[in-house]
Amino acid sequence: MRYKPFDLPKGFLLGSATASLQIEGGDTNNSWYRWCEKGKIKDGSHCIAADDHWNRVGEDIGLLKKMHHQVYRMSIEWSRIQPEPEEFDKDAMEHYRNEILALKKAKIEPLVTLHHFSNPLWFEDMGGWLHPDAPYIFNYYTKYMVQHLGDLVTDWVTINEPNVYLLFGYLQGIWPPGEKKLGKYLRGAVNMIAAHTLAYRTIHEMRKLMMYDDGETKVGAAYHTRVHEPASERKGDKRMAGIVDRLFERIFVTGMTEGKLIFPLRGDLPYDPGRFSDFMGINYYTRGFVKFVWNPAKMFMEIFDNPDCEKNDLGWEIYPEGIYRVCEKYYKMYPMPVFITENGTCDAEDAFRADYIYSHLAQVKRAIDDGIDIRRYYHWSTLDNFEWLEGLSARFGLAEVDYSRNRRRTLRDSGKFYGEICKRKSVNQGMIDKYLKKKKRG
Repeated sequence: MRYKPFDLPKGFLLGSATASLQIEGGDTNNSWYRWCEKGKIKDGSHCIAADDHWNRVGEDIGLLKKMHHQVYRMSIEWSRIQPEPEEFDKDAMEHYRNEILALKKAKIEPLVTLHHFSNPLWFEDMGGWLHPDAPYIFNYYTKYMVQHLGDLVTDWVTINEPNVYLLFGYLQGIWPPGEKKLGKYLRGAVNMIAAHTLAYRTIHEMRKLMMYDDGETKVGAAYHTRVHEPASERKGDKRMAGIVDRLFERIFVTGMTEGKLIFPLRGDLPYDPGRFSDFMGINYYTRGFVKFVWNPAKMFMEIFDNPDCEKNDLGWEIYPEGIYRVCEKYYKMYPMPVFITENGTCDAEDAFRADYIYSHLAQVKRAIDDGIDIRRYYHWSTLDNFEWLEGLSARFGLAEVDYSRNRRRTLRDSGKFYGEICKRKSVNQGMIDKYLKKKKRG
């Protein structure tokens, strides 16, 4: 790659993202704790300790300040806030409130996610997102959160990657609750879309009643997006790529943006179609190639990575142009502000993360220059963390966490590079010379 300096708009905001279950540790009342107890994690690790962020909030905010973040995406652990259906934990709420106050004191604006893959056990045991009352149960929790954080938080993500959550939990069965039924995937999609529309209206209405909504409230969802590339020019491959795109992305984006169910979803939503998003949250990592196969057991498809490309530690293709393509696609559909709510790579040796950051931000810059209204970029992740099924072995952090030495944090070179980008809103030649020299993978 030929590296060139570039500038980002002065008003562009940069930061990083985490999820509560992946970094906090200490909570036994959630669906992922139970999944770990069943021995389902590939590397045998457990979420019970994770990064011990619950006890190191100040230290970790110090890392954000060191990297000159203007924004930070965090999530609230629902199981901590609402340990039982009719019980709320005031101490847990106070903990999150203090964390957000500390962020704001550091001049870092929080983007708060209400659901990021984990459920309280009582909710999981009553059927979780398949329960007919799930949207209203989630809205009850949302109301409590806005009552206690509405004076501090203007920016909210209701649900993170509903497509990934349902695909792995209800179709492939590799995440909790371990189901494998297309019908359950679709039913869960309807309920999560309904939950988002309820939460969207609730957050706006409650902040207005609290006299805090001065037009600054921003509510959206964060979608896992990919480039779904046909494996060939064959009609079957093209058609199947379109089906995958619809089932994995379009039903959620349309549902949560317009409040409208599209085929094959059926059912009723709480409101008539309208506007239910203030920004488009884009999580982007890679692309996949889709091939039609005559095999009902595989749902007539195979999805695979490009065999002739650079890959990260998990075997995902590194395809920077994809972030431009997904932003262009959804901005044409819905011309609203775009937040890159996640983008990052698994790289234990920190051999190519700086290059990944550079190449993806260069594509973001290209998109902005082409008129796409991208306003924020959140790198995934601030810290190495418990990466769901992969466990602690998958390293996405700008800061390394040494799990053998009291979870000591060390800012990687890529974290230092990203910190300079956050500070300068640019990449200059000196930064290129200092950071963009690839290391050899061991």
